[in-house]
Amino acid sequence: MNNDTSGQPASELDLQEILKKSEQQADFPDVPLDEFIPPTYEEWKENCIALLKGAPFDKKMYTKTYEGITFDPMYTRAGTEEILPKHSFPGMDDFLRDAKPNGYIKAPWGIAQSCDETMPRENNELLRHEQEKGSTIYNIRLDQATLAGRDVRDAARPGDEGCSIKTLQDMHVLLDQLQLEKTPLYMYAGRSALPLLALTVAALRASGREIRQLHGIIGADPIGELTAQGSLSKPLALLYDEMADCAAWAAEQAPGLRTVMVRSDVYSRGGANDIQETAYTIATAVSYLRALLKRGLSIDDAAGQIMFCFSMGANFFLQIAKLRAVRPVWAQIVQSFGGGKEAQRMHIHARPALFFKTVYDPYVNMLRNTTEIFSGVVGGLDSFENAPFDEPIRKGDEFSRRIARNVQIILQEEFGLLQPIDPAGGSWAVESLTRQVRARMWKEFQTIESKGGIAAALEEGYPQAQIAAVLSERFKNAELRRDRIVGNNMYPNMTEKLLDPRPEDVEAIRTERIAEVEAYLSDLDDTFKEEQLQALATVPADKLTAAIRAAEAGATLPELTEALRGQEAQAEKVTKIEPHRWSERFEALRKRTEDYRDKTGENVRIFLANMGPIPQHKARAEFTTGFLQVGAFDVLGNNGFATVEEAVAAAKESAADAVVICSTDATYPEIVPALAPKLHEALPSAVVYLAGAAPKDLLETYRSAGIDDYISVRANCYQILQYLQQKKGMMS
Repeated sequence: MNNDTSGQPASELDLQEILKKSEQQADFPDVPLDEFIPPTYEEWKENCIALLKGAPFDKKMYTKTYEGITFDPMYTRAGTEEILPKHSFPGMDDFLRDAKPNGYIKAPWGIAQSCDETMPRENNELLRHEQEKGSTIYNIRLDQATLAGRDVRDAARPGDEGCSIKTLQDMHVLLDQLQLEKTPLYMYAGRSALPLLALTVAALRASGREIRQLHGIIGADPIGELTAQGSLSKPLALLYDEMADCAAWAAEQAPGLRTVMVRSDVYSRGGANDIQETAYTIATAVSYLRALLKRGLSIDDAAGQIMFCFSMGANFFLQIAKLRAVRPVWAQIVQSFGGGKEAQRMHIHARPALFFKTVYDPYVNMLRNTTEIFSGVVGGLDSFENAPFDEPIRKGDEFSRRIARNVQIILQEEFGLLQPIDPAGGSWAVESLTRQVRARMWKEFQTIESKGGIAAALEEGYPQAQIAAVLSERFKNAELRRDRIVGNNMYPNMTEKLLDPRPEDVEAIRTERIAEVEAYLSDLDDTFKEEQLQALATVPADKLTAAIRAAEAGATLPELTEALRGQEAQAEKVTKIEPHRWSERFEALRKRTEDYRDKTGENVRIFLANMGPIPQHKARAEFTTGFLQVGAFDVLGNNGFATVEEAVAAAKESAADAVVICSTDATYPEIVPALAPKLHEALPSAVVYLAGAAPKDLLETYRSAGIDDYISVRANCYQILQYLQQKKGMMS
């Protein structure tokens, strides 16, 4: 054995010596800890107050949310002792701690990557590719024409948001070679699942497939469609009839298949807070329960047909609390209807909230999506659809889909999120938040119930008004940059080029789809098809069986939809909830600047009148630069001026549209009265700003000197930038 240690660093030799001594030491003496006295909450608070240097503790250390919940600066056992679920276990009681006793240990959450290629064959290839690469659910997204049951000829943009389906052949091609006996199928069907379910069953039967093994969901959400569109083509009562037909058929013929998908995205995309999103979604599900019970289904069968789809938002801990709180609420509701334990179990699918995704700096969406998956998994979801980072801009490509899919795989395989069960259980913060979310959710749900249910509340306009108020608050906080949107109202990338939206050739797609449909229709027995459609239109009950026969005879999706129209009746109309994104106003503002610059070669020019040496103006100059670059303006910086005259001369030479004086509060009383008037003389049409907020006793002094406005942490960034655009002539 070679014990030569020459050439080794002294630190390594010291470490070796210590290790040798430790090996010889069997018993180590106890280390007394009596001298370490745990601090009290009051002592910690005193230290915080000292570090805040006069800033109010209650204002700085507590965080208010859009849900009306206040985050404490610290959660302690003493404050949560009574609410800890000490005797509750996952998969038991009210399902607070998860819907399954073994969490993800036996079966990981489902990876349901959405496939949205326009052509059925291409979407089929994508579905099989996704499964090969790690997806565990066939998740099919359909275009708007398909969801509405419209002919491809009448579609504004065939394939706008997903796959175009019209005929039995289309469905056969879409489902070809999919291992549906092993892998769940997810397909959102819009206002009614019946036409698409009929086409699906007919296509599988034609291929000799076993229908009973079909599992997953082909689900409808008529109230969600009413809320998103503002109206429906027929009354909710008729759509409930179709829902009941699908539910009864599935309960008997395909027990693993659900036919009702209650989606929250219409509320979350409108800007709703988490309480509103979950309460209105639960209220929608309760309306479906009542409708199905009224039409003869048992409570266990009715509840077993429902899958929930929630949007995971930006507030990490609230998302965990949201999912943990909503399960007990649903269990309580189903129990009150007489449902058994299995029926009380909530099945939760989730996806990232599109509201919080951005067009500028879109790669940050990867990070946003990851935190949202993380919070959803910790909260106990059953499956997740991770959207590509470029979702707000275009359909995904191989790169964006791969990243979206692999994030989930990494979290399962590398990150260790399959264990433990209910990782947030017992957390003083999460348990406190869960309790508050649950109480507020239940209260808002009861408000909806008192108005006669969600449909009546929507007709009254109550949810729309509540969500609009939150949206307005979100936009205001974004304007003031209290809510920071990375790459948009904060930290913009000035060299960024927008991603290519890759627009599809709509007319070429339309031509190709029409040719496919006509080729299929040319070889049908039209007489037999019309007989089956007539039977579908006139049969009083079991519409689904009749629709399957019509689909097998060659009836198209629009024909099935038309045959199901029923007697003319007044359909419900409501004020629709418009979709938004939190960054959209800043995106539009920046895009306006870029379009103007591309067209004219000009831009808003901002001159920084940096006064004094660099340490004196640096902080304010950097803040101002970032503030103004949000609008993609040209900011003209410098290393500072020693005199007012030098600053004025440089400002005049710049021919800027605005000037910002940057220095310190201590120097402003001397600098501003001397500098601001001369800046106005040199640049009569320019706006003069002061970097920082003036104290009240100097406001009049600075106004009289010529300060038009202030750029500070309290300034309305959006309004200032928009004003400069208007002054430049960028806005009509």
